[in-house]
Amino acid sequence: MTETKSPLRQCPATLGETASPLEQCPATLGHGGQCPNITVVLDRLRSAHNTGNIFRLAEALGAKEVICCGYTPCPPHPKLAKTAMGADTMVPSRSFPTALDAIRALREETPGIEVLAVEPLPESVDAWRYPYHFPVALIFGNEALGISPDALEAADATVGLPMFGEKASINVGNCAAVVLYAAAAKFLADTRR
Repeated sequence: MTETKSPLRQCPATLGETASPLEQCPATLGHGGQCPNITVVLDRLRSAHNTGNIFRLAEALGAKEVICCGYTPCPPHPKLAKTAMGADTMVPSRSFPTALDAIRALREETPGIEVLAVEPLPESVDAWRYPYHFPVALIFGNEALGISPDALEAADATVGLPMFGEKASINVGNCAAVVLYAAAAKFLADTRR
């Protein structure tokens, strides 16, 4: 496992402390300093550009970290850095040989973490209908191969986006934007009660 941590963002969850569902994030504006405790797991993504885009999304949401698995490009990486526009230095990241290794580590480090696979399967719940529980880890897979079967089996549930076209395919960065913001919407709704 390799790890990079940024000195720029010092949320309690990024400092190795036990994470609560409501992390204090000074970068979060207008939400009482609260950000959702979300970990993004990337399983065998090929494109450094998609990976960089997801780092930008993770930073925008105040995600706890991004975990790069398999051959997913991980910082430092020049193509990833170009698309990430600095977010790769702001969001903590680490890498694991497989997504299953990452899931095992997350469960050991954060008891009670909900692990969700993002896949367009018949049993997947639409991302905006799922009752997210925090802390949560969201696994995004390779666009052609999906999430590795062992990681998919280890997940607590699957969420997805409905596919109405024949291709039944969407860019992983676009998918991540929809799913991450669906989780953030649930978080905001819960914190405003």
